[in-house]
Amino acid sequence: MTTGMAMMTFHTKDKMKGEVIMGKVDVNKKLKENSLLKTAFEFFTTKGFSKTSITDIVSKAGVAKGTFYLYFKDKYDIRNKLVSHKSSQLFLTALDELGDELNQLSFEDKLIRLIDNIINQLNNDQSLLTFISKNLSWGIFKNAITSPASDKDVDFATVYYTMLNEAPYDFRDPEIMLFMIIELVSSTCYSAILYKEPCTIAELKPYLYNSIRLIISQHEIRT
Repeated sequence: MTTGMAMMTFHTKDKMKGEVIMGKVDVNKKLKENSLLKTAFEFFTTKGFSKTSITDIVSKAGVAKGTFYLYFKDKYDIRNKLVSHKSSQLFLTALDELGDELNQLSFEDKLIRLIDNIINQLNNDQSLLTFISKNLSWGIFKNAITSPASDKDVDFATVYYTMLNEAPYDFRDPEIMLFMIIELVSSTCYSAILYKEPCTIAELKPYLYNSIRLIISQHEIRT
């Protein structure tokens, strides 16, 4: 083997070794971040956000306190990322379960079928409902739809605007329309699911979906 070929082989092996090491580092970083997110969620849904400290989270996650700040600015940052991630998981589950069925529906029916699926998921996981409803603000949700917290999260904005573009007519102020629908669903379902006030979620759904259709109709631009 010539000196040049030997050097090339050496550098190739060295590069491959470096890539393997960097790959392991990236995996370890992701594992630590996921552990912190999972632990924080457990505390927030059992002990409560205000009563949970960063020390609680890192102690149970088994990482140093300094490690926490490599991934999150503070306790509010990890809460916001959790709200974004959990909301995305709900939406992704709805998309997966409904599948091709959505392709056959109008814009209004697509949105209502997605909302109905998400409501059912929250009805089956009331601790998640409590966490999201207490901490969801339009600012957090808007950030979630434009900047997914994880590469596995759904790009809400792309899905929403694709649905809008596929409709046979245009919409006035689509962001305001989405804001109104989210606020309506979040506030009414929270009370109906957790407290059955003013009625059960099953009894509320027809009224809720009629109201959503009215909101959408107010934003439609038909020629």
